[in-house]
Amino acid sequence: MRQITNCAAIAVLGLLVSGHSLAAPDASHGEEVYQSCQDCHSLDTNDLGPRHRGVVGRKAGSIPDYNYSPALKNSGLTWTEETLDKWLTDPQKLVPGSKMFFHLDAAKDRADVIEYLKERAR
Repeated sequence: MRQITNCAAIAVLGLLVSGHSLAAPDASHGEEVYQSCQDCHSLDTNDLGPRHRGVVGRKAGSIPDYNYSPALKNSGLTWTEETLDKWLTDPQKLVPGSKMFFHLDAAKDRADVIEYLKERAR
């Protein structure tokens, strides 16, 4: 009986600890986090990085007036929630040879930025 109680306590603790990551993505927080992206990106104009308006659902490397790396241009990726999360986790792991090195360590920050791009940067 004590073993069952311990297992139940561990399960509840696990839910409490992971509950933060289970929260729905927050576009408002994503907008705040996105400010760190603006050193290289803008929603509406190409800069050091390509513009982001409409990025969710767009084929990677497809904006005609931006000079993408050959690696990204030929990656065959489409920017979905899943690929954006992988990209923001480690762009060089997803597409070796791409220009981007910036990453977001926190899963919640990545989810919130992606939600911001989905909701407010269409």
